Formats: sequence, structure tokens, C-alpha cells
Amino acid sequence: MRAPPRTSRVCARRDPARLASRRGHTPEARRTARLGAPEEDHMSLDGKVAIVAGASRGIGADIARHLAAAGAKTAVAARTETVQDPRLPGTIHSVAQAIADDGGTALPVVLNLRDAESIMACAQTVMDEWGRIDILVNNAAIFIPGTIESARERHIHLSLEVNYIGYIMMMRAVIPHMREGGGGHIINISSRGAIPPGPGPYGDEVRRGGDLLYGGIKAGLEHFSQSQAVELQDDNIAVNVLSPESGYRTPGLIFAGNDPENPDLNFEAADPMGEATVWVCEQEPSGYTGNILYDRSVLAGASRVLTGIRTRRGPPSGGGRRW
Repeated sequence: MRAPPRTSRVCARRDPARLASRRGHTPEARRTARLGAPEEDHMSLDGKVAIVAGASRGIGADIARHLAAAGAKTAVAARTETVQDPRLPGTIHSVAQAIADDGGTALPVVLNLRDAESIMACAQTVMDEWGRIDILVNNAAIFIPGTIESARERHIHLSLEVNYIGYIMMMRAVIPHMREGGGGHIINISSRGAIPPGPGPYGDEVRRGGDLLYGGIKAGLEHFSQSQAVELQDDNIAVNVLSPESGYRTPGLIFAGNDPENPDLNFEAADPMGEATVWVCEQEPSGYTGNILYDRSVLAGASRVLTGIRTRRGPPSGGGRRW
């Protein structure tokens, strides 16, 4: 039997005075500066428990910090415990410590999405620590460049295991706990690559290859997410998809060979993804589910940018159980 995942507790009670003293330097302060005061009909995340899978660096780390700044106790889950390559800085422990330094509560948890026992142990560790799971953000991803012919068979399986099957298994691990707790939010992080190229003929910008396998898997994830939104609606569990509208200069993106001077990559940090994640989690699950979302569109007030089960624009108005 596999031993429980290694964890080290990094917690600090959420202290409003402490957060206020850091005004302008925390995710919460930046979010307030961008969006203004929270709307009255939004639900508070104080006391909620979140798991962010793939949170040791980049977008996942930013999402974890924003959730913690909004009041959620946050499990920082990923494989990376120590820095193996200086080009990929960040570990579950450094992110959890940064959250604690900002006055939040965090728990670093080792998670391997290719290992079913590790996934179940992650959920159980969070339950043992905090007694509930309200939010799951599936962010972990691996990008395998190449065409369907040039990619190695093991890399194709690896991409499916991490980018698709791992997300499903994480959902399976937390859904019973969310149901028992009265509901929750699941957010699966996707990509613009999930948008199909449409009918041909195609220009070089489409035929370049490299991300079509990744995009195809993400498209499958989006379909699966909306299917789960249908299945889980009566349990008050929302399932939404969130993607960045453009690439951010994350360590992983640069490590994968992207030019850091590429003007198509944003110069700013990944704040919009963290801010948009918090906004989605503040909605009532029964009234805001099955959406395919993009971060900047969410922050601009367009809560729905692609049609699916039902077209909805703007936050839901009343109805449903309270979140």
C-alpha cells in the first residue's frame, strides 16, 4: 500500500490587517485594483477549501495565491518538491510559503497525476487536514511538441495521462467529498489550442504543427467538462473550463522553447487567470456551470464566450442553493 503523500504544513491565519499592510503586493490587492470591490451577490470564499493541481509555478501558482488571498485554504499540489533545473523555478513548498507570507493558509501536497493512488491520497490528505473540499482547479499540463507522426508513442500516452486522464481522476477523487459538503466548483484549465482550425485549405500558421495534439486533447477535455456539468448539476457542483486568452511568460512556456522576446507573449504575470478563477468560484454552483471561459473576457464582464449547453451572459440572477 502506498504511503500517504509527503506534506509540510505552511499555514498562517488570514489576518486582514496583515493583508492590508501589503496592499498593492498581494493577489487580492491587485484583483481589487483591477475589478473594484466584490459584488454583493458574489459568494465569499472565506473558509472554503481549494486544491490546485499543478501549482508549483506559473499559472497554477498564481491561481493558488489568488484563491488563498480571497480566503480559501489552499492545497498547493504538484510533483515538484525541489528545483531540478534553474530554468524551472518554484516548488510546492515555495508557493505555500509565499501564500503564508501574504497572510493566507496553504498546504503543500505531493501529487502525481499519472498515479491513481497519489491522486486519491492527495484528496484524503486535504480531507484529513481541513475536513472538506469545495474547489478543485485542474491546471497541471505537459506540452509535447511535434506532429502525430513525429511524436513518440510514449509521449502521446504521457500527454493523454496528464492532460486528460489525470483531470478525470482528480475529479473522481473530490466529487464525493464535494457532494457530501453540499456542492463545489471544479475548474479545468484549457487552452486556445482547443479551438479547432475549421475547414481547409490551411495557411502555414495552422499547418506548423506542434500544438495540434495538445489542442485536440484539450478540446476533448472541454467536451468532457460540459458533460460532467450536466451530470453534477443536481449535486450543486459546477464544472467550468477556463483558458488564458494569450500566452503568459511563465517558466514552463519559456522552457518549452518559446522566445521570451516574442511580442505575442504577454509581458505581465498570469494575474488574469488567478483573478478569473476567483470570480468563477464566487458564483453559485447551481447557476453557473458548463461554461467555456477565457480569462480576460471573464474580467471584462462577458461570462460566456463560447456556446454550449445553454448560452448565458453575465452572472446568474438569483435561484439555486447558496454557495
